[in-house]
Amino acid sequence: MSNDAATAEATGATETAPAPEPIPHGLGASLPPADARAKTEGTFPYAADLWAEGLLWAAVLRSPHAHARIVSIDTTHAREMPGVRAVVTHEDVPGAPLHGRGSRADRPVFASDVVRHHGEPIAAVAADHPDTARMAAAAVIVEYEVLDPVTDPEQAFEAEPLHPDGNLIRHIPLRHGDPEAAGEVVVEGLYRIGRQDPAPIGAEAGLAVPRPDGGVELYLASTDPHGDRDTAADCYGLSPEQVKVVVTGVPGATADREDQGFQLPLGLLALKTGCPVKLTATREESFLGHVHRHPTLLRYRHHADAGGRVVKVEAQILLDAGAYADTSSDALAAAVAFACGPYVVPNAFIEGWAVRTNNPPSGHVRGEGAMQVCAAYEAQMDKIAKKLGLDPAEVRLRNVLATGDVLPTGQTVTCPAPVAELLQAVRDFPLPALPKDTPEDEWLLPGGPEGAGEPGAVRRGVGYGIGMVHLLGAEGADEVSTATVKVQDGVATVLCAAVETGQGFTTLARQIVQETLGVDEVHVAPVDTDQPPAGAGCRGRHTWVSGGAVERAAKMVRTQLLQPLAHQFGMSTELLQIADGKITSYDGVLSTTVAEALDGKELWATAQCRPHPTEPLDETGQGDAFVGMAFCAIRAVVDVDIEIGSVRVVELAVAQDVGRVLNPAQLTARIEAGVTQGVGIALTENLRTPRGLIRHPDLTGYALPTALDAPDIRIVKLVEERDVVAPFGAKAVSAVPVVASPAAVASAVRAATGRPVNRLPIRPQAAVVTGN
Repeated sequence: MSNDAATAEATGATETAPAPEPIPHGLGASLPPADARAKTEGTFPYAADLWAEGLLWAAVLRSPHAHARIVSIDTTHAREMPGVRAVVTHEDVPGAPLHGRGSRADRPVFASDVVRHHGEPIAAVAADHPDTARMAAAAVIVEYEVLDPVTDPEQAFEAEPLHPDGNLIRHIPLRHGDPEAAGEVVVEGLYRIGRQDPAPIGAEAGLAVPRPDGGVELYLASTDPHGDRDTAADCYGLSPEQVKVVVTGVPGATADREDQGFQLPLGLLALKTGCPVKLTATREESFLGHVHRHPTLLRYRHHADAGGRVVKVEAQILLDAGAYADTSSDALAAAVAFACGPYVVPNAFIEGWAVRTNNPPSGHVRGEGAMQVCAAYEAQMDKIAKKLGLDPAEVRLRNVLATGDVLPTGQTVTCPAPVAELLQAVRDFPLPALPKDTPEDEWLLPGGPEGAGEPGAVRRGVGYGIGMVHLLGAEGADEVSTATVKVQDGVATVLCAAVETGQGFTTLARQIVQETLGVDEVHVAPVDTDQPPAGAGCRGRHTWVSGGAVERAAKMVRTQLLQPLAHQFGMSTELLQIADGKITSYDGVLSTTVAEALDGKELWATAQCRPHPTEPLDETGQGDAFVGMAFCAIRAVVDVDIEIGSVRVVELAVAQDVGRVLNPAQLTARIEAGVTQGVGIALTENLRTPRGLIRHPDLTGYALPTALDAPDIRIVKLVEERDVVAPFGAKAVSAVPVVASPAAVASAVRAATGRPVNRLPIRPQAAVVTGN
């Protein structure tokens, strides 16, 4: 017996059990995700876990070449194999032969005459066993005439057309200010950004089930179910009402991660066989099929005055779109518009191109366009500081953007833009302690515990990166979302087609309803295309647009709930408030619980949210193209072994413009994840494609950062200056740390080594200092 218990027994006192921890509630609380337990225990149903009676298995034959003419396709041997139920090629596509994300449908379901990239689908097979399906796919005989691939985007301008639409997808010439303007100091740079893969935790999977009406249901880890439905309907020659997409658990998404090259064949096979068909892609197929970040070539020239203030920026930006257009037009618009960064630049002349090559397709990956230019313009700021002998942070502070300033696109920044405050916060944050130069602290070396480095060769560097991204779609995109909120028996249900991809929408929806209606138990219904569309889950649109729709619907239900009480007491509903499950009036005359007010009623409302419209960039790159923007400043501290070129990121200090913190724990996790993803972009992630062929399409050849690679991440400041046009005033937080952190790491390596560091990821030879 403990002394405390003995004392209690002797005095006759009884111990009181500690009060239970209060359950987080409403906006501003760290409400845990509803599916956290299931995902932790491994019981959460992902697409790869699906099953149906009479299930067949699918496999896709993909091209081994980056560029080839298809002479013939012979499926005879595959069709005759025991257990094979169907083989489909381009000849079996009854509807539109082309599809694609973005504004252009330029990608064939199956290659017919020409193969344009490594891994392009040629045929698909359905069989009664997955091994049989794979063997049958391999038995399809394709005769190729191999062609020389165009893999250098600079050669695409002069090369023969790789596509009927030509090699140039988009050209944006931005003109802003005086072309004759010049500065006392001029710095130039040539920068290259490699190809990163979104590397989803779970590879793509799906199930297609034929319907009695001749349609099909697709069970997919889709992030844009209505977009996928419409594409599939066009492909199958069906009406959208005959195709239903049901969203299964999404195993993480940092991009539009689904490979439509297997989604579309899946439905074709189900329609052809009349049986459910399932496909789970291998990791290799995942690398071959889905889109990647645009590799980018950037040439920059900055003019500055003697005080380090930027006078003019000239730049050329070339995006490698790979074989198809996908979202390259959108990525180029972001790259050109943000080419000068979050700095005041009175004169800017930017040329931007997106071109087709025979490399793997590029598309939407978090921070597309903005990430690539951030690495370049921050390198230029370092060069200005070095040439003038100024502190790199001070040079940035003399140029930073603020609310009311004008972007090179001519758009006035009307949203909060506390860039100076963010930079000052990370600059003034205490630096981490220096490592001890002793064998006992060998783990502090860039090479790790068993690294080859020597303590005497380690140099520490401090660098900065300031990033900006746009929120929601751009250039006239119609951003709209619809949500329904129902309340019955004290339980609220939210119906909205916004997909939970890990960004926390379902948790946010629960918090909104809790805050607005005072109902503790809130469920978010599964997503399918029977619900009105909510758009793709990217660029923070579900926090803003779908969250806004949920809030409006919940407020409409709130009015329905309060109107009878307000009428009874002769007051307006605005004089009543809901808090902690209670309804009270401003004068205290009325006090009741939400449960008593509901009293078995069923209330519901449907609402839409549509932000203010934007416009396309014109022929000189001018226009109000963006709904809103978000900003982030990061200070990186790195240790570099200057003899072998190994880099260890010691610490990243982060200050971010968030508008309003809706869920502190979730927000912290999103920022830390984005920063860590940026570290991978800076140091390890590079999908190598010699002659257009993906080398080592697996997670041993493609080096993702692990928990051991993650640095100390210090979130030193969150600026909560609400954006008045955004619901709740909040801004999305995931993308901008991805944009800023690679630039910050590269800046720190430059500071440690004195080398230019003009390529991402940073190769060891770029960090080696000779002659020491």
